[in-house]
Amino acid sequence: MDVLVFGRTGQVARELARLLPDARFLGRDEADLTDPAACASRIAALRPGLVINAAAYTAVDRAETDAAAAQTVNADAPGAMARAAARLGAPFLHLSTDYVFDGAAGRPWREDDPVGPLGAYGRTKLDGERQVAAAGGSHVVLRTAWVFSAHGTNFVKTMLRLGRERPLVRVVADQRGGPTPAADVARALLTVARAFAAGRGRSGIFHFAGAPAATWADFAEAVFAEARLPRRPAVERITTADYPTPARRPANSVLDCGRILATYGIAQPDWRAGLRAVLDELEADE
Repeated sequence: MDVLVFGRTGQVARELARLLPDARFLGRDEADLTDPAACASRIAALRPGLVINAAAYTAVDRAETDAAAAQTVNADAPGAMARAAARLGAPFLHLSTDYVFDGAAGRPWREDDPVGPLGAYGRTKLDGERQVAAAGGSHVVLRTAWVFSAHGTNFVKTMLRLGRERPLVRVVADQRGGPTPAADVARALLTVARAFAAGRGRSGIFHFAGAPAATWADFAEAVFAEARLPRRPAVERITTADYPTPARRPANSVLDCGRILATYGIAQPDWRAGLRAVLDELEADE
């Protein structure tokens, strides 16, 4: 399977590199997502059998004042990539986010629920989804949430840093979602890619996130319970209003993952097992 991946140093890209050592990974030095035409040209030149876009503008708060850059990276570049892939007949797999929803539903979000992003990041990711679909080729948009790994910047690594510095950590307890190990996202993408290679791929939007659902405070407590810290810090549960940020976050980010199970046989991962694996990797590197 001749796979081209946009992204090299991000959380999911690094996990994909473990699973697809023979794939071609393009970092910013080879494919700058602020130049959509250049990204499309790379696809045309390399002529891959399948393309995965694992790169994105993920600075949620900064996007509020940098919306034009987020639009280019999260929407216009994936759209250009998807059109280039469609011209080759190559399936295009693209990562999106729970932030396309407003968080107001009282149940897990399904793929066909009305969207309503609360901020610039969610709006640009939603436009990216629409541009990918409009390209007309075989494609999968994989919406995921609360991704974590041993690499890059993420909630787990932030909690470990704060846990070493403070006896008490204040964490939001009124936002609920599904923490998702990047390694499981990579495995899900590989399963989908293999299905397309075998002629069994189905285009569309699919949800994939970890289970069980948790609040950020629940997640923090799990990190502190599992991590080998000099002392176990206490978690003070606070509200979103107690921790204002430039971008609004959805209160309910829980995703219904039934469609991807029915279509591709991909079950929700238990994020607690993924957390233990990430902590083991981090502790081995110390």
